[in-house]
Amino acid sequence: MPSSVQGEGPDLHSGKRVTEGKYLTFHLAEEEFGIGILKVKEIIGMMPFTPIPRTPEFVKGVINLRGKVIPVIDLRLKFGMDSVPYDDRTCIVVVEVCGGESSTSIGIVVDAVNEVANVKGEEVEATPSFGISLDTAYILGMAKCADNVRILLDIDRVLGEDEVEILSRAA
Repeated sequence: MPSSVQGEGPDLHSGKRVTEGKYLTFHLAEEEFGIGILKVKEIIGMMPFTPIPRTPEFVKGVINLRGKVIPVIDLRLKFGMDSVPYDDRTCIVVVEVCGGESSTSIGIVVDAVNEVANVKGEEVEATPSFGISLDTAYILGMAKCADNVRILLDIDRVLGEDEVEILSRAA
């Protein structure tokens, strides 16, 4: 039986991804998502960012966070959702993304942060199959809780390696 407190990564015994653990949950539109808590560096309020020319629309720019330049993406736009004006609940979740042989801190804009939830293995179902043309590798699984479903994200796979490289160079 796999055990994990981090919520992401390989299960060394079965080769499957571990989905049990603590997740920071947040909203985008009407959907609730979760990211393994060990990937989260901090949560900050919205702050001005410096746009970067010739980057994809979902890349909002960079911020200066205590002397470190952090690229920021709008997760709504990355997922193809409608853009909405930022409000007092909108925030930036700074996460550590592993791409290739290095890791990069990236800020992701979310509508609102909810809580840190403890997800049990039996609450998680595999990602449904939507056909071969839809890439869902960035989804760890679907966590059933109360009367809704949380989409558990593998933040390392939300961005492609080339996108992580672009953001790393921008920082």
